[in-house]
Amino acid sequence: MRLPLQTQILVDEAIESLQSQINDTAIIACSGGIDSTVAAVLAHKAVGSMLHCVYVDTGLMRKNESQEVLSMFSDLGIKLKVVDASKRFFKSLSGVIDPEAKRKAIGEQFIRVFEDEQSRCGAKYLLQGTIAPDWIESGGGERDVIKSHHNVGGLPEDVNLIIVEPLREFYKDEVRQIARQLQIPSSERQPFPGPGLAVRVLGEITPDRVESCREACHIVETRIDEAASLGKCDLPWQYFAALLPVRSVGVHGDTRVHGETIVVRAVTSLDGMSARYSPLPQDLLAEISTEITNSLKGQVNRVVYDITHKPPGTIEWE
Repeated sequence: MRLPLQTQILVDEAIESLQSQINDTAIIACSGGIDSTVAAVLAHKAVGSMLHCVYVDTGLMRKNESQEVLSMFSDLGIKLKVVDASKRFFKSLSGVIDPEAKRKAIGEQFIRVFEDEQSRCGAKYLLQGTIAPDWIESGGGERDVIKSHHNVGGLPEDVNLIIVEPLREFYKDEVRQIARQLQIPSSERQPFPGPGLAVRVLGEITPDRVESCREACHIVETRIDEAASLGKCDLPWQYFAALLPVRSVGVHGDTRVHGETIVVRAVTSLDGMSARYSPLPQDLLAEISTEITNSLKGQVNRVVYDITHKPPGTIEWE
């Protein structure tokens, strides 16, 4: 791991590297996550007006995500174009159940959106916030495929853009160091997967199931944030809800409910390569469970907590 005192050197080297690689218009995929945001700030410093920043609203984002990302980039002084591509993403995911197939479908749609933007702005390059765990877990050579990250193993073969990845050799903790050096306000923002809620909705992807997961994620994030701010628990490294295609019998009042299951996941980690589950207080978990089942009556009637480390599990469920 590189030392914090070397961070400014890493920033300078990354900017110089981008300047040597890019001599024409470049699109950068900005999800609002720390990786793509750091890549965008570095690229903006390196090539200025040649940078075309695009945020794709896939319909698979967290609650209020689009507004928060727009506000963040406005504060950073970087112009951001928002593309609503939710219909095309849901169409591409219709009937897709297999996790690897989901990631590949999402990776392809991202590229097609950026190719559409390429036709408008004449871009030659596509910048991505790919970091080391993305390509390590995507496999290749002698490495097993743990999961195909949409920006690596999920990319289609026919990409009509030159891909540039300024953070490719960095790990998450190093990216956070660079974010602090660049004074990016969201440097401690928890990770969110590029495929969005598609990998937190196990089984069939439908607007209704995604909305249920979105609401459950919002409840989990809000209640854990509140508890941590009050000193009731340590703030986990990552925390969210996933919707499982597991139906069970439940009851609301005197009415039988055959609903699905939400799993709450919270972990501590340094770089995402390994993790341990966070031992959240029982009263906090009970509060989260009650709010989720009340908010999603008729849809969800059971909430469980995941106590699996990584390994053997992964942080996300798909």
